[in-house]
Amino acid sequence: MTMRLWFRIFTLMPTKTISADCSTPFFLYIALWLLVIAHVLRGLITLLILFPFIDRASKNDHIQRWSKRLLKIFGIELQVNASNLIPHGPFLLASNHVSWMDIHVINAFKPIRFVAKSEVANWPIFGWMAKQLGTVFIRRDSSKHARQVVHELADLLKTQSICIFPEGTSTIGKSVHSFKPNLFEAAVVAKVPVCTLALAYFDQKTGTHSEIPAFIGDMGLMTSMASILKSRNLRVKLTFFAPISAYSDQAIDRKGLAFYSQEQVAQYLAKHCN
Repeated sequence: MTMRLWFRIFTLMPTKTISADCSTPFFLYIALWLLVIAHVLRGLITLLILFPFIDRASKNDHIQRWSKRLLKIFGIELQVNASNLIPHGPFLLASNHVSWMDIHVINAFKPIRFVAKSEVANWPIFGWMAKQLGTVFIRRDSSKHARQVVHELADLLKTQSICIFPEGTSTIGKSVHSFKPNLFEAAVVAKVPVCTLALAYFDQKTGTHSEIPAFIGDMGLMTSMASILKSRNLRVKLTFFAPISAYSDQAIDRKGLAFYSQEQVAQYLAKHCN
């Protein structure tokens, strides 16, 4: 861990008091940062020492347990709805995107490979970890690279499931941006179903929608982590919808698949997050 990263962590730790909107006691807040550091180091050691020598099932077990522990440190309760709708074979999972925490939330339920923006690969520590976990990175400003990624995903979908965030950005979680259809082409080529996921964060006490985890604009990763640690009162709900295939009776193309998924998420957010 670089000195620069350590400095960023400790500048986010209060020296005397925590702001009034913080529900986490001062000393607990500091202790939680130390737990985060220890947990990340544990993950790095696992990736370096164990992962090169274990099979996919064992890797998924480690990923799931590590992700569950991370949610516990950040005080996030996980609730999963309609998980029985998830296909048994490989599928493309299309989800709305709110936070950097989304990946860990999904992995805490069911480990899966992800497609992420290329900038993530450059994040200190977490970028390296994402690479080791098989994340597929895509340059959002290059249509040529997007086509290359589609072919890569189609090959991967023959044997494993993949999650995409087709909005191409994150939001506060009250509404959904248009789902870009490019990556849905991979499901068409691989002839696998598309499963839609609506992801939303709520206040555990009031049950109202929470914007605390939102990772938007120019917000830095450490700032976002600090915001969640200061609250530690979140419930995240994963709600799955029935899968649809381009090779079903409806004969839907990639644009139709994208629109169908987008509408499922939009209707859920309109009903539960506003």
